Amino acid sequence: MIFLEANGVVALDHSLFHWVNSELSNRFFDYFMPIAREKTTWIPLYAFLLWYIFKTLGWRKGLIVVLGSLAVFGLGDYLSSSVIKPFFGRLRPCQNPDVISNMHLLISCGTGKSFTSSHATNHFGLAVFWSLFLAKGKYKTYIAAALLLWASLVSFAQIYVGVHFPFDVLGGAILGTCIALCVYFLCRYIISRWLTS
Repeated sequence: MIFLEANGVVALDHSLFHWVNSELSNRFFDYFMPIAREKTTWIPLYAFLLWYIFKTLGWRKGLIVVLGSLAVFGLGDYLSSSVIKPFFGRLRPCQNPDVISNMHLLISCGTGKSFTSSHATNHFGLAVFWSLFLAKGKYKTYIAAALLLWASLVSFAQIYVGVHFPFDVLGGAILGTCIALCVYFLCRYIISRWLTS
């Protein structure tokens, strides 16, 4: 992680990790955070959003948004897991000898690398993408805030359980947001060309 070596950024990242993972440790978080990061936990949310997308946007526009959602997820997961993680090769906190002796690990560490967090990439990507299409009308602020809060919770849980550093999550959030914006503008172009002609 050459780009993190200067100006004590690694030390700051480790310090923030220790604060979240150890200083904030409590019985409720120990129970809740492993659940919050699990994909299956959010199946009811995905089902509701699928219904809400088609109800709000109609089936043709809704179909484009659903396909766009799959593109955001697929691109995010591929770039984070198959391109960026191998390139940087950063160890997870639960693999890092400078951190592992003084941490609170709540799940299996896994064998993957740490930067960027794929959970953060995927969840922020979807949250931003859905916000851009669904956050309309008088509930705009509430919908966008709820989706970003959801992505933040999942990302925070990754730090709390011990599998990612804060800057892994930040990098993932930025990557996911960039992917979401690119796919959003592509979908808007497709909608403007195909559905309004």
